[in-house]
Amino acid sequence: MRRFDHLADVEAFITVMDKGSMTAGAVALATTPSVLSRAITRLETKLGTQLLRRTTRRISLTEAGRAYLEQVRAAFETIDQAERAVQGEGVLAGRVRLSVSTTYGHYQLPEKLTCFALKHPSVSVELSVTNRNVDLVAEGFDLAIRLGQLPDSGMIGRKLEDAPLRLVASPGYIVRRGMPRSIEDLATHTCLPFIMPSSGRPAPWLFRVDGKDLDWIPQGPVHLEDDVLGTVSLAEAGLGICQTYDFVARDRLARGTLTELLPEAGGRSRSFSLIYPPHRHLSAATRALIDSLLE
Repeated sequence: MRRFDHLADVEAFITVMDKGSMTAGAVALATTPSVLSRAITRLETKLGTQLLRRTTRRISLTEAGRAYLEQVRAAFETIDQAERAVQGEGVLAGRVRLSVSTTYGHYQLPEKLTCFALKHPSVSVELSVTNRNVDLVAEGFDLAIRLGQLPDSGMIGRKLEDAPLRLVASPGYIVRRGMPRSIEDLATHTCLPFIMPSSGRPAPWLFRVDGKDLDWIPQGPVHLEDDVLGTVSLAEAGLGICQTYDFVARDRLARGTLTELLPEAGGRSRSFSLIYPPHRHLSAATRALIDSLLE
């Protein structure tokens, strides 16, 4: 009796979870959703456990399904590497799924990713640019770039950089409202707070005054959600003041569309880190991308 005659069903399961739905999985495998559904049902019967919870709108993993998915993904990647080694393929190939926030994805990642793509043209990078904190294991991501201190989530974290912050507004706003001379003056100005999705509260602005760190909570008539780059666009249009990263503000300051405020209270930064699950077998392509991003 063949031990692994169900590998096609396993591949169907992996593809459905990687693509997010039966329909998208069917497109990737050039088949139909009903065929994939039957394949996963056969797999569940063989394993004697439920892998997916199905509703009319979505599918989600059970705890058993989550654990099984992580293991079989690693197994399929091992098979892929073994085949390339036997075939004597010297070119690095494979697929890496990366999730990154909009700020880093638009400003810091493009140059890094271009260098990687030129060096490894046979590696396919599936890039998700979103401010939603994805579940790496459940959603099939190999890596994610996240902002701030890493929570105690069991993930491996490698710091990419500490990004300096700047307080900025447009020249037109300063002409209209005047230049704040101190942090206390900000209370009389139109500030553009960003609402953190994790807490529903404004992200603090970070200052350093007389050598001491100060976290100040901005208040204003417009609260930005989902995409923090919206605060920069509104500030550039003259609506108010925002705090953003130097790598976002740099070109706008050079062009004169933004002006820096209270530079003497600067000196703080926020960190960006690369994270990945500790138990997942990292493919050669994933390891190469990690090394490239950390250079």
